Amino acid sequence: MRSLQLTTVGALLCGALTGSALAAASPPAKPVSTAFYAGKWYEIARTPNAGQRDCEAASTEFKAAPPRGDVQLISDTGAFSVVQVCRKGDPSGPAKVFNTKGKIVIGSRNAKFSMSFLGGLKTQEYWVIERADDQSWAIMATPGGNYVWLLSRQAVMAPAEKAAALARVRALGYAKLEFPKQPPA
Repeated sequence: MRSLQLTTVGALLCGALTGSALAAASPPAKPVSTAFYAGKWYEIARTPNAGQRDCEAASTEFKAAPPRGDVQLISDTGAFSVVQVCRKGDPSGPAKVFNTKGKIVIGSRNAKFSMSFLGGLKTQEYWVIERADDQSWAIMATPGGNYVWLLSRQAVMAPAEKAAALARVRALGYAKLEFPKQPPA
């Protein structure tokens, strides 16, 4: 099991840290609520990368610190845990599950965060460069402009909303996209 986790982490790192870069990602346009870092996000579109080859029904679940009273909070340090799931070849294919930790970058208006890989040996920063006003979808990218992901709170976006979000992704300079299959709504 540990070998599978290391293989998965290695593949994700290769995908996240290599490739042809744009000049740089656009800086985050809007502040992000800490609610972004709690709950599940579904991957609607992404820049092709080796770490996610043949990956369908991709999702990322952010888990905040344990609740205090009735409120689920990000820890005082901005830390949270992350569970990423990728299904091999088909939305009902075998799941590859990857667990890691993340942390909001202080002073970023919650729009930048980092995730650690390989037990903290590697760290990658991500930026939420655009989002819907209601935070129902978000565009996340690596700062160097190599990779982008369109994420949604729903596995299947409404066609008009998806078209508008994809137009924004393309306006930000990301033309080469792939669209992982999600299970039907």
